[in-house]
Amino acid sequence: MRPSLLLKHRVFWAITGIVIVAIFIVTYFSSSSVAVYKTKETQACIDCHIKENIHTVQIKEWENSKHAAKGVGCFECHTANEGDRDAWDHEGYLISTIVSPADCSKCHMKEFNEFDRSFHAKAGEILGSIDNYIGEVVQGENSSVQGCQACHGSLVEVTEKGKLKPETWPNLGIGRLNPDGSKGTCSACHSKHHFSLRVARDPESCGKCHIGPDHPHKEIYEESIHGRIFLASRHRMNLDHPDWILGIHYTAAPNCVTCHMGATKDLNKTHDFGERISLKLSSEITYPRENAENKRNKMKMVCINCHGPEWVNNFYQQFDNTVDLYNNRYAKPAMEIMERLRKEGKLTPTPLDEEIEYVYFELWHHEGRRIRHGASMMGPDYVQWHGFYELAHNFYFKFLPLARELGQGEYIDELLKQPEHLWIKGVKPENLKRQEQSFAEWQKIREQFLKEFAKDKQ
Repeated sequence: MRPSLLLKHRVFWAITGIVIVAIFIVTYFSSSSVAVYKTKETQACIDCHIKENIHTVQIKEWENSKHAAKGVGCFECHTANEGDRDAWDHEGYLISTIVSPADCSKCHMKEFNEFDRSFHAKAGEILGSIDNYIGEVVQGENSSVQGCQACHGSLVEVTEKGKLKPETWPNLGIGRLNPDGSKGTCSACHSKHHFSLRVARDPESCGKCHIGPDHPHKEIYEESIHGRIFLASRHRMNLDHPDWILGIHYTAAPNCVTCHMGATKDLNKTHDFGERISLKLSSEITYPRENAENKRNKMKMVCINCHGPEWVNNFYQQFDNTVDLYNNRYAKPAMEIMERLRKEGKLTPTPLDEEIEYVYFELWHHEGRRIRHGASMMGPDYVQWHGFYELAHNFYFKFLPLARELGQGEYIDELLKQPEHLWIKGVKPENLKRQEQSFAEWQKIREQFLKEFAKDKQ
């Protein structure tokens, strides 16, 4: 073949290839990736919204969803009944703005029942908590609306003609209290209107709320070996798979969903996020939850997919030891001091109007939580420098001096006589002596190892 003709052939096939790729890209991004079935009511919604240029992006997202393929559209989710508190007439259709878990339960009853009994569903019930008091009173109401309630959920109020009070909606809090009496919102995790499994299963979604100084779960996870492998292997996680069973559909790493609600070869998936959590780690004192042993065994059944029994059991022993250290050395004495101050009338009935109350709050709510959550998820920096280091500093050099000023000197003097506190008086504790002895013994083992290693190399 002549060079000029060869060149023409190459140009022809290069252009043809570019055209084919361009057609594929245009087709992929301009049309639905699933077959879309629209009822006449939903089609009417879409036609009007496109004409008015409202929600057009969400329409395209819905068209690429599994709901679209099954004919579950605008009308099927938003339709309301006469007598519904948030029902209103919209272009001849009776609808509600909010699609609640009760609405989703028409198709997803199992998931609804599991979620409804979960911790997440109760997240909006914080009206009597110290956290809510800080947001509503100490900081100011609006800080709570877009702070606390954005994660925990608002109590949605309905105004006239089914409209929603602006101070209470929009809200995507996981424990939102809905006008129909249901709790939560599925779209807190399953972002509307695509309802992607990939989005719901990604730790970034959990990180909307599980982040920050009082519950840095996302940061702890990213620091852990689990999180580091996940971040490097996200492309191998098969997050879109409908069943998503550990050891079958993915093996790279566990994430939040894997451990707390995901399916394994021996466990079914669940939307009750507390089924595998055995201890209450967020309170002033850690204590076992109801059916703690059964819940811990379920979590161990997840662990055993990747770790041996000795690793799993020893890890839990370390975890329990860390929790006991927090409870017995810091939390229980601090709580006892606060109770004594209240009984003696040294504190006013108003929460957090004295400095010691703020210091105590941060001991358990910030430092204490970071320790316990860090220990549970293998985040060493949150156990140590963000945890015990700050806890010890604030306990010995802020909390105890303030308590002494309020008349607790006798109790504190007795407390500091206990062996674990003698260091502050210059006494070397027994555990440090044992550690020094163990290290000296190891050094001898090391020396022997080096001698034998040198012989082997000769």
